[in-house]
Parts: sequence; structure tokens; C-alpha cells
Amino acid sequence: MAYADHIKALNSWNPDNFLPFVVDGIEVGRIRHDFADQLAGFHDCFVVNDKQVLLHSQLTGFEQRSDAVATVLSSLAESGAVTHLMGEMFPVLEAFGKPALLQIDRASVSQFGIRAFGQHLNGYVQTSDGLAMWIARRASDRRAFPGKLDQLVAGGLPYAISLAENLAKECREEADIPPELAAAAEYVGQISYCCEVAKGVRHDTIFCYDLLLPESFSPRCTDGEVESFALMPIEKVAEIVRDTEDFKPNCNLVVIDFLQRHGFIEADLNPHNATAGQIQVEC
Repeated sequence: MAYADHIKALNSWNPDNFLPFVVDGIEVGRIRHDFADQLAGFHDCFVVNDKQVLLHSQLTGFEQRSDAVATVLSSLAESGAVTHLMGEMFPVLEAFGKPALLQIDRASVSQFGIRAFGQHLNGYVQTSDGLAMWIARRASDRRAFPGKLDQLVAGGLPYAISLAENLAKECREEADIPPELAAAAEYVGQISYCCEVAKGVRHDTIFCYDLLLPESFSPRCTDGEVESFALMPIEKVAEIVRDTEDFKPNCNLVVIDFLQRHGFIEADLNPHNATAGQIQVEC
């Protein structure tokens, strides 16, 4: 393994495997051909041809579009074509800050290949022995990446919640970080990647934060997502990322970005020559 291998792994996809997903004339995602064939059976919601998947033009507003797609996904979940639904809604939009055209269940984000957004927080400590970072280990019962290493705090950004509100919520739920301490988190940039996964394509942007924590702080998970925490010397964290696949894949990129910005690695590791704090390859 090498740092660059993790970056390349999350920036690999073949456009020929997908059809554009278009809502109100705006391309908002990519859909695998076999899933498009399944959607073609729902004529009141989707119009599918050999060039694209269109949300039906008769669906004209946020609520109407959202309800129609939710009905389709519920039907597909009952038939087993969709494995599960989470009940957490993500916005479908052209770009961050643009109005949401509809909302969709988080579990179906990759099947529709829509832009998804999340927040990851590097919790680090300046100890007498040098810089150390709090690392979480995901619970073994998680549907996604059980047992993998993770940032101290990490979560998706659902519909209709601000970045500040969501970060405070995730800090409280995942690491029991009090609001006054969470408010000291520093936004340091964003990471974007696009890669094929089993269900479809992940087209994600992670908003990254650094939080310098006091040595007296110890995290505690309150929502069951994490089974344990470890305070590791930053050199050990770097070694794990460089030499293994122990971290959840997108967490590798967040750590690499931290290492670059804090001067622990200097090489330009991005295959598309992005600078530190801007690990980004767009679809």
C-alpha cells in the first residue's frame, strides 16, 4: 500500500457503466443500467431511454418528487431490488448550496449516484511526546464497514440541517464532545471523490475539520456506532494509512489531508495534482 493508492481507489469509475439521472433538465446523478431497467417499470415516476434516466416531468415540486421516488423505493425494498431503507433523507441537488430538487433515502444515494455531503472531524492532542490523534473503531454490527477505523467524528449531512448544527449533533452522538468544545472545531477544507461501488457510484464531498482537544478529554460514544477509541501517536496513524486498509476508505483521504497540512508528508500525492486540503477529482 501507499498513500496514493487510497486516493486512486476512491477516484476510479467507468462512465459507460451508467446513465445520467436528470431532474427538471439538471443532471444530478448516475444510475447503473440494470437499476435503470428496474426503474423503467415505474412509468409514472421515471422515463428511461438509452441515453438517460429522467424523473417524469409531471412531477413538478419538491414534495411531489420526493413522495413519488419514496413510493418507488418502498416498492423496490419490498421486492428485494433495494436491500434496505434507512429513513434518513439526503437532498438531491446540482451542487452544494443549490436548492434541493427532492430528497431521497440515504441508503439509495449510491444507486442514484447523487452528490452526497458529509463532515469528518480530526480530534487531535498535543502531548508531551508529540502530536496524537483520537481514532475510533466502528462497531462490529454496523452495516457499512464494521470494525474499520474511523475519524473521531464523522457523519453524513442530511436534508434541512446546517453544517454547524449537524457537526454539533455528530460530536455529541459519536464522541460525547460538549457543544462548547465542538464549537472550537476549525473548518480546514473539503475533499471530493467519485468511485464505483457495488450498488452504483459514490460522488461525495467531505467537509473537514480539525479540533485540538485537551489531554484531559476522553471520548465516549453515545449512539452505538463506535465500539472503542484509541489515542494514537500521529506517526502510528500515518503508518496504518500508508501500509494497511484498516481505515474506512474515505477516512484515509481525511488523514492524508491532515498529514499534508500539518507537515508530516510533503509529496503531492494526488493523481490529479490537487494541493493539500483539496484532494478532489470530479466526475
